[in-house]
Amino acid sequence: MSMPERLDAGRAFPLGATWDGLGVNFAVSSANAARIQVCIFDREGKREIARHDLPERTNDVWHGYLPGAAPGLVYGLRAHGPYEPHNGHRFNPHKLLLDPYARKLTGALRWTDALFGYRIHSSRADLSFDRRDSAPAMVKAVVTDDSFPWDDDRRPAIPWGQTVLYEAHVRGLTQLLEVIPAAERGTFGALTHPFVVEHLKRLGITAIELMPVHAFLQDRFLLQKGLSNYWGYSTLAFFAPEPRYLAAGSCNDLRMAIRRLHAAGIEVILDVVFNHTCEGNEMGPTLSWRGLDNAAYYRLSEDKRRYFDDTGTGNTLDLSRPAVMQMVLDSLRWWARSYRVDGFRFDLCATLGRDAHNAFSTHASFFNTLRQDPELAPLKMIAEPWDVGPDGYQLGHHPPGFAEWNDRYRDAVRRYWRGDSGMRPELASRLSGSADLFGSASRRPWASVNYVASHDGMTLQDLVSYSHKHNEANGEENRDGQGDDHSADWGAEGQTPDPAIVERRERVKRSMLLTVFGSLGTPMLLAGDEFGRTQQGNNNAYCQDNAVSWVDWKLAASDSGATLIRFVTRLIALRGAINVLDPRRFLHGREVIMPGLVDIDWYDERGVQLAPEDWQNTEGRALIMYLAERAKPESARAAAVLLNASDVALRFNLLKTLDWRVLADSALPEQGETVVSEGVYTLKDHAAALATGVTVAAKEPSQNESHNSDTIRSTG
Repeated sequence: MSMPERLDAGRAFPLGATWDGLGVNFAVSSANAARIQVCIFDREGKREIARHDLPERTNDVWHGYLPGAAPGLVYGLRAHGPYEPHNGHRFNPHKLLLDPYARKLTGALRWTDALFGYRIHSSRADLSFDRRDSAPAMVKAVVTDDSFPWDDDRRPAIPWGQTVLYEAHVRGLTQLLEVIPAAERGTFGALTHPFVVEHLKRLGITAIELMPVHAFLQDRFLLQKGLSNYWGYSTLAFFAPEPRYLAAGSCNDLRMAIRRLHAAGIEVILDVVFNHTCEGNEMGPTLSWRGLDNAAYYRLSEDKRRYFDDTGTGNTLDLSRPAVMQMVLDSLRWWARSYRVDGFRFDLCATLGRDAHNAFSTHASFFNTLRQDPELAPLKMIAEPWDVGPDGYQLGHHPPGFAEWNDRYRDAVRRYWRGDSGMRPELASRLSGSADLFGSASRRPWASVNYVASHDGMTLQDLVSYSHKHNEANGEENRDGQGDDHSADWGAEGQTPDPAIVERRERVKRSMLLTVFGSLGTPMLLAGDEFGRTQQGNNNAYCQDNAVSWVDWKLAASDSGATLIRFVTRLIALRGAINVLDPRRFLHGREVIMPGLVDIDWYDERGVQLAPEDWQNTEGRALIMYLAERAKPESARAAAVLLNASDVALRFNLLKTLDWRVLADSALPEQGETVVSEGVYTLKDHAAALATGVTVAAKEPSQNESHNSDTIRSTG
C-alpha cells in the first residue's frame, strides 16, 4: 500500500481503528494533548514506515482516515503535550503508545528503561524526562476484520436460579490435559475440546467464568524473579484478547470457543478489570493511557503528581470522566456484541461505584448507565463487592441485577466445618440466601454467589490439608496472601499417607460442597475442586504459571477424584431437581405450609426447633435447615439439609409429619437414595446430608412408583 502524505479528516466515532472496506478510520480521545500521531509499522511491527498527524479534532477526539489501509495494518500512537507531572500531565512523544481501543496485539513487550516516561535512576525521579524511543520494545496494535459466521448461535440464557458457575483459568484448565495436543493446551480452543465440554456437561455446569482474558502485562518485577503474571489482573488492552491464548493467532479462536460452548448450553462469563490498568503508580511505565492523557484517565491526588489507589495496584481509573466511562461501556459492548459473551464478573467492583468524591453509591453513574443499556442489561453481572479504598467493603450494596461474590458465605462455611465455636447463627443466614445482605424488595436469593474456594485463596483440597499458607515460591518470604484461610490440616500439614486423616479430609470436602449446593443462592465451583486439585498450600498463586496453579487432570482418574466427581455431579443434579432450593423470594419462616411446617425453619439433631437460647449456644455443632412448599391443597413437600460439624456421630430426628429419604450423604458418597426409618437418620461426624420429604397424604397409591416424583421436579 502506498502511503499518502497526510490523512483525510475521517470521523470522531467510533473510537479506535475501524476498517470500513476502503480504508481505516482512527479516532483517539485526549482532552489535553496538543497533537496526536499514528505510527504505521511493517507487518512484523519492527520498523516504523510512516507517521501521520491525526488532522482533525472534534471535541476531545482526534481523528483521521487512511485510505487503502486494511486489516493487518500494524500501528501505534504518539501524543504531544506538556510533561508536567505536578499538573497531572505526562505527555512524552518519544513513547509509542498502545491504542486504548486496540482489538488485537502483535509482538511482545520487552522490558527496557525506555518504556518509562522519565529517566530511571534520575535524582529527580518521575520529574525527569526520558527521550529514548520506546517503539522497539513496545507491543503494537493490529487493525482487524471482526466478521464471524455466528449463524444460528444463541445465548443459552440460563435463568439465575438454575445457574451453576465454574471459575476457571484459560491456560491453567487445560495445560496438563494430555488428551489435547500440546500446542493447543492452555488456549481458547482447548476450552472446547470434547473432553472438557463433556466434563462440564456431565457435572451440570451451566456457566464457565473465565479469569481475565483481556490482554495483560507481564510485570517487570515478576519477570526479574523468574515468575510471571499468571492470573492476568493487570490489563494492557480492554478490547483485545490475551495473545497467548490464541493458538492460531486469530481472535476468532475465542469466538469459535464461545460458539461451541453455547452449542453445548454453557454460558461464558468474563472476569473484567476496569478499576485500574497495568501502568501502576507515578513510577510505572508509559504504555497507553498515561501517555495519551494522564489527567483525564486516572484519579489523581490533590498534588496531581500521584494517584488515588483504591485498588492496591498503584492507580485507579476515573469513571467520573465521560471518556473513561465511555471506554468501559464500549469495551463491555464490544465483548457482548463481537464475542457474544453472556456476562461479566467485575473485579473490585466497589471502585466502579465510586463518584468524583470517592464515595460508593448504589446509584453511581456506572451502575445506572449499565442497567439502562439495552445490550448489556440482560446479561449476567457479578460483582466482587470490595476494594481497598475508604468504606471499600460493599457486600450486599450493589444494585438490583447484580450478583455478588459472598465472602461471608465462604468464611462461614469454612469456619463451621473447621469446628469453630458460635458459627450456627452466621451459617444459617448464609444457607438461607443471606437475606440480611441481599434481602431488599428488589433482589432475590440468587444475588448471593456461594462458594468455598475461588482463584484467590486456597483450593478446596488445600483447605483440608494445610493449617497455614505456604507461599514461599512467590518470593515474598510467605508474607503475601491472606493470613488466615480458615483452613485445617486435620492431623498433618500437607500430604499424608495416614488413611484416617485422608478419609476425614475427603468427608469434610464433600460436606462443604453439599453445603454449597444445598444453600439458597448461586453456587460456584473452582475448577479442579471436583477432583481434589491442590496448590500445595499456596493461597496467592497469582504468579505461578506452572504446575502449582495448573489443573492436574490425573487426579480425576484417581479413586478419590472419581468418587468426588460422582458426588458433585449428583449434588448439582439434585439441586436442579429440588424445587425449594430455587425460591423466587427470600424465606423468613412466616408462611405456614401445613400445621407445624413453615417455608423455612431451623432445628437441631434432637428434632427441637431452635429457640433464642439455642442460637446463643456457641458450642452447638449440629443444624437442620428445612425448606418447604405446598404440593397440593392437602399436602406438602420439603427438603432438609443436615449438618454435623461435631466430633461424634449424631442421630438426627426429622419431622415426623413427613416421610423422608436421604438423597446424598457426605460420609457415604456412593450410597444411593435411602429411606429414613421412623424419621431418624444417623450422620457421621463432620458429615452433611440432603434429604427430601413428603407428607403422608402426598404419597401415591402405588408402592412401586418412585418417591422422587413427589419431591423433586423432573430434570427432563
